Amino acid sequence: MLYPIYVHKDAGSAYGAAFPDFPGCFAAADDLQSLPRAAQEAAEAHFGGDDDPIPAPSSPEKWADDPDYTGGFWMLVDVDLAKVRAKAIRLNISLNEGLVQRIDAAAKARGQSRSAFLAQAAEREMSAA
Repeated sequence: MLYPIYVHKDAGSAYGAAFPDFPGCFAAADDLQSLPRAAQEAAEAHFGGDDDPIPAPSSPEKWADDPDYTGGFWMLVDVDLAKVRAKAIRLNISLNEGLVQRIDAAAKARGQSRSAFLAQAAEREMSAA
C-alpha cells in the first residue's frame, strides 16, 4: 500500500523520513534510492510483535498544514503489509475448480504460491476501492 513519508535532509546528514500515519516510526538512508527499502524495514520493525491494527494510508494533503512537516518534501512509498504482519493465518475457503486452476496457473507464471497470489490480489483490490 502507498503510504506518505515526509522526507528531510540536513547538510551533512542522511535523508530522514517520518510516517505521519505511523506515529513514532522513522527511517533513514544515505540516498533517496535507498529510502523506500529503509521505510519498509522501519514499518516492519515498528509493528513487529504489535497486534494493533495498521492504519490505512492517508495522503500528503492531509498533513499539508501540519507544522511538524515543513522544510522537506513528501514521497509515497509502497509498504508491503504482508511483510509487516508476517504471521500467516490458515483459511479454509471454497472456490470454483476452474477458478482455482486459473489462479494456480497465474501464480506459477509469477513464481508465487497460491496463497501469495491471492493475498496480493486481495491487497490490490482493497487499495483500488
